[in-house]
Amino acid sequence: MIILLSLLSSAFFSGMEIAYVSSNRLNLEIEKKQKGLIPKLLSIITKDPSRFISTMLIGNSFALVIYGLFMGQFIVDNLSFLFLPSMNELTILLLQTIISTSLILIAAEFIPKVLFQIYSNLSMKIFSIPAFIFYIILYPITSLVTITSDFILKTFFKVTNQESEFSFSKVELENYIENEIDKSDENLDSEIEIFQNALELSEIKARDVMVPRAEIIALENTSNIENAKKILIETGLSKIPIYRESIDDIVGYIHSFDFLKKPKKINEFILPVVFVPEPMLVNDVLEKLTRQRKSIAVVIDEYGGTSGIITVEDIVEELFGEIEDEHDNYDLHEKKISEGVYELSSRLEIEYLNKSYDLNLPESESYDTLGGLIVFNKEEIPKVGDEIIINGYSIQILHASSSKIEKVVLKKTHQE
Repeated sequence: MIILLSLLSSAFFSGMEIAYVSSNRLNLEIEKKQKGLIPKLLSIITKDPSRFISTMLIGNSFALVIYGLFMGQFIVDNLSFLFLPSMNELTILLLQTIISTSLILIAAEFIPKVLFQIYSNLSMKIFSIPAFIFYIILYPITSLVTITSDFILKTFFKVTNQESEFSFSKVELENYIENEIDKSDENLDSEIEIFQNALELSEIKARDVMVPRAEIIALENTSNIENAKKILIETGLSKIPIYRESIDDIVGYIHSFDFLKKPKKINEFILPVVFVPEPMLVNDVLEKLTRQRKSIAVVIDEYGGTSGIITVEDIVEELFGEIEDEHDNYDLHEKKISEGVYELSSRLEIEYLNKSYDLNLPESESYDTLGGLIVFNKEEIPKVGDEIIINGYSIQILHASSSKIEKVVLKKTHQE
């Protein structure tokens, strides 16, 4: 009975140690904020993580010592038929060690640690009561060990054992959203989407959200005021980039509000623009624009040429979705013709299509859109009527010009 209890105790202490280390801290913190006995006990035993781990280690050490003392004698008394007269004490000791160690490794280490790791948060809740009991019983010993350890570290190694500030990792937040939030009230859907977008914002680069070079509406610095007014009225834009000789040499931008000052030349009210590289993260771009009090930046490629433009609105839309006004005119066409057949704009992003239509189009750092995927595989701008097979999908070009693809029909095939 003592051997069995010590074995179970060792399994409990080993399991709780790995359960706490492997648990999702965000889930655990949310559980601790609930009302009831279990949340209160969890708050007490996990308030000091190092003390909790020390308690589990000390408890496991006691259990292993008791197990070793009684298990050795149990083997000698009950398995005497194995100990032939020819066996010496060293052989018997070796046999005791092999049997007792194998049992403790399997029953009190490997199996419980695997199970407690898989069901870490559930284990913390289920076994919070016995964990609290041992936490109180072993508190004096744990305190003595902690004080002694801190003294040795500070005296001989000049190291101070400081508590690390508790914080949630990005992965823990993402896991909580994926595993828990979808079970909650449907009214939280928009807030959840914004939160997910905020987490992903740190991974999005400027080139992923910019208006590409081919779609930039810009004016040369020698253009007249009337021409600028006409473009502003026709497009509904409030800002237009201004370049010198070539769009690769953007010198700034003009704002529609400045026309109230009745300028005579464009050069009189050109505002400076911010330049950012393609790989720059959008949260860094937003910080730079905010710091310099600008709302538009020119994205440049590795050769210093203009790759696109990005505005504060483009970045905000990554968080809150598309922000449309009466002047916006997006031609991102998408239509499901039949099962497995879609009519799509080439500007639609691959990630969006895979998520929205449960497709398996290949993603790559080399492109972001459906048009980019086609050009990447075709290595040229295809003509109207051309059909391309990519990763088990048939893509037929409906509309295209000499410089870009406009609209395609995508069909699932049986070749995936």
